[in-house]
Amino acid sequence: MISITEEIAVPSPPERVWEVISDPSAVVSCIGGAELGQSHDDGSFDGTLAIRFGGLRVKFAARISLDLDESAHEGRLTARGADGQGATRFSAGATFRVVEGGTPGTSEVFCDGEIKLNGKLAKLIESGAGMVVSRMTGEFTEQLVQKCAVAPEEPLTDVSAGPPAVASDTVHTAPARPTGLFARLRAWWAGRRSGRAAQTAQTTPRSKSTPGEALDQGGRR
Repeated sequence: MISITEEIAVPSPPERVWEVISDPSAVVSCIGGAELGQSHDDGSFDGTLAIRFGGLRVKFAARISLDLDESAHEGRLTARGADGQGATRFSAGATFRVVEGGTPGTSEVFCDGEIKLNGKLAKLIESGAGMVVSRMTGEFTEQLVQKCAVAPEEPLTDVSAGPPAVASDTVHTAPARPTGLFARLRAWWAGRRSGRAAQTAQTTPRSKSTPGEALDQGGRR
């Protein structure tokens, strides 16, 4: 039997870590050599995992079930399967939970599990299990931290939404309208000034000629 007890520190909030670790496809993407297969009506799904023990590479196929407690951020995984040759069968069970870390915005992931093996490869696998589990835990931790650091998709859809782009275009095109309006206002004002000047020019001679005419009339008188 192989026992697994791990504690993983993740520099992301518990809600984000739980979002990732409760998603089978996200978890599988964090495990090298693992693939997610077909899902079934009872909620279980198929999966495969290829592991190298020294010079021997063994590929296991399993039927996996996952029970989740969203409110407590806890889950239990069970799996049963065999290697590709059917020479070694296994059953596995693990519980995991996500709690808040020692500092705000961080998390701790606790995992406890065991794997039981039966068959001619059982002793070989158990003898090298310590190194394999240690290596896989390190790889899984690195991938989990990176995946949890990526923001969820909702903010990304907001950034690429249409309305902000339209608003941006409006901001760029708006200044052109006042420019034309000001030009028309200036032309209109210039026209009014020239019209007033013309009127002044026309009335001024009349005011000058009026006294002359009066003098001429007075002289004649």
